[in-house]
Amino acid sequence: MSARPLRADARRNVEAIVDAATATLARDPDVSINDIARAAGVGRVTLYGHFPSRAVLVAAVVERAMRESEASLRGVDLTGDPAAALVRLVEATWQVTLRYGALVVAAEKSLPVADMAAAHAEPRRRAERLLERGRAEGRFRTDLPVSWLVTTLHTLTHAAATSVYAGELGEDQAARAIAATMLGALTPPGRAVPDAAGLR
Repeated sequence: MSARPLRADARRNVEAIVDAATATLARDPDVSINDIARAAGVGRVTLYGHFPSRAVLVAAVVERAMRESEASLRGVDLTGDPAAALVRLVEATWQVTLRYGALVVAAEKSLPVADMAAAHAEPRRRAERLLERGRAEGRFRTDLPVSWLVTTLHTLTHAAATSVYAGELGEDQAARAIAATMLGALTPPGRAVPDAAGLR
């Protein structure tokens, strides 16, 4: 038997809570449930009535953020030179990551590894397809597993978000840092690493 649909006021509360959690977690990954409830204009009891734990709430925020992010990334042009396509993908991914700020940090602190992996399934597939094409065209190295290279890209993006939040890296420096690091890792041994700034 399916769950009964929420009443209109309950739906509004859920939306307000997720909106407030998204905004507050983007600024502070350690924001308290009290602060989230206050920002949503509801009490703790109401919040816990819909989200029984902080981890469940963070998971709901991440699920919506990833859905919205996927809609944005679907339009990225990944045709042409694979290295240039990689730079475009990194830049678009970083803009999405930046939109959600410290939510990336909050998700890594709150969610199980399996849940984080599931949330990133489609972005991983997109990167895998691009890397496989780059390997087939001789632009990317073939001596390392694609799965490892995708994990490296994913980890670098999250590391950049953490570094920006910690004040170690400027927001405007992150996409180039990610792209330059990845091009260094992907370029076949013995070949010149292309300048990320010169690729679009």
